[in-house]
Amino acid sequence: MAHVTLTGNLRQFTGGVAEMDVEAASVRQLFAHLSRDFPALAPHLEQGLAVAIDGQIYQDALFQEIAAGSEVHILPQIAGG
Repeated sequence: MAHVTLTGNLRQFTGGVAEMDVEAASVRQLFAHLSRDFPALAPHLEQGLAVAIDGQIYQDALFQEIAAGSEVHILPQIAGG
């Protein structure tokens, strides 16, 4: 299982839940799981969020793999310049 942390204002869509353990092999599976458990969060996941997996930040992470025991942080999309 991965330990997932929601940052920023995302926890307002989960009833205040900011951390959870989730069984998912990819970010896509993680987002599907979170969307199922927290339907109000789903539209925000679909907009595209940055995801940090074990300290590495990914902008377009849907197909990024998540290893068991990983630390995953879901972040607001990071603007580039």
